[in-house]
Amino acid sequence: MAALEDLIPVVNKLQDLVFNTIGSDTLDLPQVVVVGSQSSGKSSVLENIVGRDFLPRGTGIVTRRPLILQLVNIPSSAPPTWTQNDNTGYGTNNVNNGSTSSNSTTSNSLSSSPASTHGAIAGGGPNPNATFVREAEWGEFLHIPGRRFYDFSDIRREIESETARIAGNNKGINRLPINLKIFSPHVLNLTLVDLPGLTKIPIGDQPTDIERQTRGLISEYIAKPNSIILAVSPANVDLVNSESLKLARQVDPQGKRTIGVLTKLDLMDQGTNALDILSGHVYPLKLGFIGVVNRSQQDIQEGKSLDESLTAEKNFFATHPVYRNIAHKCGTAYLAKSLNQTLMAHIRDRLPDIKARLNTLMGQTEQELASYGVDSSYSKENRGPLILQLMTRFASSFIASIEGTSSEISTKELCGGARIYYIYNEVFGQSLTNIDPVGTLSHSDVRTAIRNSTGPRPSLFVPELAFDLLVKPQIKLLEGPSQRCVELVYEELMKICHNCGSTELSRYPKLQAKLIEVISDLLRERLGPTSAYVSSLIDIQRAYINTNHPNFVGAAAAMASVLEEKQAKEKKVKELEKAAHEKKLLGDLAFNGSAATDGSDTPVSGQEPPADHILQNGSADQTKKKHRPSSSSNPITNNVPATHEATPNGHKDSFLNYFFGKDGAEQSSVGGHSALSARSKDSPFIQSPAASDPSSARFDLRDIESSLDNPLEHFSEREQLECELITRLIISYFDIVRESIQDQVPKAVMHLLVNFSKESAQNRLVSELYKESLFDDLLYEDETLAQEREKCQNMLKTYKEAARVIGEVV
Repeated sequence: MAALEDLIPVVNKLQDLVFNTIGSDTLDLPQVVVVGSQSSGKSSVLENIVGRDFLPRGTGIVTRRPLILQLVNIPSSAPPTWTQNDNTGYGTNNVNNGSTSSNSTTSNSLSSSPASTHGAIAGGGPNPNATFVREAEWGEFLHIPGRRFYDFSDIRREIESETARIAGNNKGINRLPINLKIFSPHVLNLTLVDLPGLTKIPIGDQPTDIERQTRGLISEYIAKPNSIILAVSPANVDLVNSESLKLARQVDPQGKRTIGVLTKLDLMDQGTNALDILSGHVYPLKLGFIGVVNRSQQDIQEGKSLDESLTAEKNFFATHPVYRNIAHKCGTAYLAKSLNQTLMAHIRDRLPDIKARLNTLMGQTEQELASYGVDSSYSKENRGPLILQLMTRFASSFIASIEGTSSEISTKELCGGARIYYIYNEVFGQSLTNIDPVGTLSHSDVRTAIRNSTGPRPSLFVPELAFDLLVKPQIKLLEGPSQRCVELVYEELMKICHNCGSTELSRYPKLQAKLIEVISDLLRERLGPTSAYVSSLIDIQRAYINTNHPNFVGAAAAMASVLEEKQAKEKKVKELEKAAHEKKLLGDLAFNGSAATDGSDTPVSGQEPPADHILQNGSADQTKKKHRPSSSSNPITNNVPATHEATPNGHKDSFLNYFFGKDGAEQSSVGGHSALSARSKDSPFIQSPAASDPSSARFDLRDIESSLDNPLEHFSEREQLECELITRLIISYFDIVRESIQDQVPKAVMHLLVNFSKESAQNRLVSELYKESLFDDLLYEDETLAQEREKCQNMLKTYKEAARVIGEVV
């Protein structure tokens, strides 16, 4: 197992691996996150820990991107370095132990080096521009690999330029971090994250929501359970107003991973001190508070060095009357040591979680890489089997979607074969049901067809040719919905074809397009024969009108139904007439009883006697009634025909009279009218003529006409019966054909289009596309997908390397 002090370098190495490959900390590695309000001394604390001035300074928010700072301790006896000055601000041709590198220091940095002498480039003669230096400290940026910055003022300028490059010049912040490594024998191994300072009011051209942006960025870092929070608060401000401690408490309420830092202890008011805070009596933190003293702004302006500042800090705590008893637990040196030990212990505690997280990421990355498939560009011998495999999967997916056996069945909407079933039973079935068999036929059309079918002579029977002429166009109405059913199923199959792609097939867009094109061509080829066959089904039904069908109502049954309905309507009309007459009589009786009597018991001529008179003179009145003609009692009902009463077989006679045309066979002299004319007066198909009493006829006909259904005018009763008969025969036969078409069309579509496409899909794909000359074009990969696969491969490689690094620790 590696030593405890090697844990931080291991984490730094993991961090480099992850950021170099992925660009973000997906492993959630342990690190110290520095949080503090603006002007709280946060940057000064970091510079004191490093011992160098390297952070940007100024008004407003200066740190506008997260700065991930890795401090790497190196031995103090560093090997010599040859440097050739090029007057560009950066050195070149570094020689380290005989090896060359592409970067070195600037000539201005030589004055700060421990030693410098002129010499020559290794392997060459004297060179007046070459300088032999021993540099013990330098910095490296992750975005400029291989370049070393020996002058820390150059590091500051690079931070400023890189911040402006990504975050802009408007003082806004950006979440993309800057990675900086500082190698020095004067630092302890640490990983620190410097975040923008908390601010409340936007200044200058800062965004109006700068506070929300800053808090969101800080919360994103400190919320990670593997992070240690370094909450910086100024001692000359009441601790209850500390924004850093407030944020830390939200994500670490028990204070287990928060270290408090009190700055500006030397600036507190006279007579006050922070001993209670540093002792943990005011705000308890498990890792405690550490007090530090930084350089003031005046010290910075006067050029006071950090070495002098650290010495002054040490003297402050050693000589202060309150803090001298805890001086060994205060100061920058103690803070750096505590952070180092705390971070190592934290890494040791979180190492199992890091391993578990790493294994999870490796598994997820392997699955993602498997979904992209292998790179076929270097395996030409496997292209044929690969294409055949993809064809088979595409055809299987097409068939499974139709049959409902696909593993990716939607639970939100109907799809595949279920939609085809819905088309057959709901869409097609409902469209057939909505067709009115005689909606396009008027009674005039029916009468015209009947007359045209009889020729120059009258017919004894309803001509059968008229029924054929009329029913065939109605059957043709079924063709529109049937063809629409074919089109809908075809469109659904096309949708299924376009949705059969998979993640693996999406790698090859040209192959996927070709597969869809071949199946689409197959479906288009089958659309024509299917439509033609469905049309032939309609033509077959029109070619032969089978009036012997067992479900066909027939002429006799239809005529009987017509007459039965007519009699029912006649009965209803009589009831209405009777009710109207009784209502009129009651009105006359009421009028006669009040105004037509002159104090005598004798009724007025033409009026019925009152009820009491009838009771007293019942026998005489009954005698009068016997001799009273029926027309005087009910002038309207006198017109009701008595044919059915006079004929023993009323139904049969009526059928013969109307169907066989024997209009003059039975004449009646009663009332000077024939039986047919009497029947016509009460027929529900025509308007009844006026009765003998004009006033009573006008009163009753309004009620009678309102009960009739669309009475026909200018039609003889025979014509009306014939039209009604033909109409019922058309409806009956149309229902038979409709039921047959509703059953046969889906079967034809399934056989000629759906099943044929399923059975032929695999063979058609192979015959059209399995050609070696097409392999290169079909297996052309999408460049974006190839880049994603490469990125995934690099991530997996990085995670495996990280697992190896962690394996060395255990």
